[in-house]
Amino acid sequence: MFFSSHIKQDRKAGGCAGMCVDLTLFPLDTIKTRLQSQQGFYKAGGFRGVYAGVPSAAIGSFPNAAAFFVTYESTKSLFTGYSATNLAPITHMLAASLGEIVACLIRVPTEVVKQRTQANPSLNTYRVLLNTLQEEGFRGLYRGYGSTVLREIPFSLVQFPLWEYLKVLSK
Repeated sequence: MFFSSHIKQDRKAGGCAGMCVDLTLFPLDTIKTRLQSQQGFYKAGGFRGVYAGVPSAAIGSFPNAAAFFVTYESTKSLFTGYSATNLAPITHMLAASLGEIVACLIRVPTEVVKQRTQANPSLNTYRVLLNTLQEEGFRGLYRGYGSTVLREIPFSLVQFPLWEYLKVLSK
């Protein structure tokens, strides 16, 4: 059975955890984005409207985290029977890398819209989405996809084999 019940539980848990983290840290992310804005911190909104762009983050957060964990657990399950125990870290690295590639298909458009809304709080999330599609087309939503994947994979290469190892140690 490809999608076992434990994969469904991981998807829900991963989705909920990702959404909680994203929404809790959102004001800090907004401040960081505005500090990096070409127009300057105060012209980009300063400390006003630190939740500008939150609809994009809220909509994309759960499916982003769920996509990662479904891909991670599914890939791990596929390769578990084919590899020796000493190759388990390689399986976890591969599964985490594929998870990041899939999750970034959701994460990047969400981030593009969120960051543009954070840097221009006078526009709402929907207007930023429409402007991006009108001015740049669908590809505009994936601006930075490659660099985002390249940023995320190295962390996952370390994080998930370590996580799996610590799970084994705690048993």
